[in-house]
Amino acid sequence: MDLYEEITRLIKELDLSVRQLRKSGTEYAQTEHDYKVCLRQEALKLRADENMPVTLINQIIYGVPEVARLRFERDVKEAVYEANKEAINSIKLKLRILEGQINREWSVAKWQINKYIKKHTIYLMDYVQYVVVIKFTCIT
Repeated sequence: MDLYEEITRLIKELDLSVRQLRKSGTEYAQTEHDYKVCLRQEALKLRADENMPVTLINQIIYGVPEVARLRFERDVKEAVYEANKEAINSIKLKLRILEGQINREWSVAKWQINKYIKKHTIYLMDYVQYVVVIKFTCIT
């Protein structure tokens, strides 16, 4: 595959990954919100309904089934969000590697072109000097 085509493919993939990150970030924020609201409600229930000491609520609340379920969902969404961020970083790294490869190829090509030009310029200069010498010799 051509380097340009590979870069184009990676840019499209990066665009899709950024869109997916936005979606997973929104889902993560929503599940975080739901979890925190439920956590607060359950803490208030434990304090008001069961007259539980505040020091014990923090230890017991995470065992409440609804809170545990929402915490699990939040953790899953967080893992997906972080994985999407890592995928974006991976694509960006691949793009930088390809950019470096293109730069190296162009610098080698530029060096070869410059070498070719210098070589032929010297031949041309030698030719011009030779012609000038011949014309000067013929004139005098």
